[in-house]
Amino acid sequence: MKTGELTRRSILGILALAISGCTSVDPEVEPTPPEPKPERGLNPAFARAHVQYEGSEPPGTVVVNTTERFLYHVEEGGWATRYGVAVGEQGLTLKGKATVGNKVEWPGWTPTPSMMQRKPRLLQYANGVPGGPANPLGARALYLYRDGRDTMYRLHGTNEPWSIGTAVSNGCVRLTNEDIVDLYQRVPMGTTVLII
Repeated sequence: MKTGELTRRSILGILALAISGCTSVDPEVEPTPPEPKPERGLNPAFARAHVQYEGSEPPGTVVVNTTERFLYHVEEGGWATRYGVAVGEQGLTLKGKATVGNKVEWPGWTPTPSMMQRKPRLLQYANGVPGGPANPLGARALYLYRDGRDTMYRLHGTNEPWSIGTAVSNGCVRLTNEDIVDLYQRVPMGTTVLII
């Protein structure tokens, strides 16, 4: 090939570079985030969804319906973000109103004395489990308070996404790790939580 001579292959390469330059992302426009995908093992019926909400609670309120196994973060205009949850075994779930009194990323966990009494297998964790992927509280926890005191109940993540939709916990409300991270970002300290 002589100097200055363009082959068909080099012309196509130049065209490809020119075209790719036209497809750059505009820095003023945010790309649309991908839809969240259900975690492995999660029953699709309990995947996060944006739904119409018929309750009378004000926007910002968190409502946990233990019978339905859903948590609703109430929004303006009669809408809510709905999350699938696992709830406490019969008789162990907190009922009524509470407030978010603390928020913790990758919380540590120590079973309470009553938990260890009901389930002796938990004695092995009496000294606590540090925060991290193996911790049963998952990626985030919202601590529920009443009258300024910790109730010992939490809205928290889980390393067992297949448990969502069941009544298996010691009273806390479990969400998938992906969902608790989403809720944690939306919910400020002092948020009202209603458990029905």
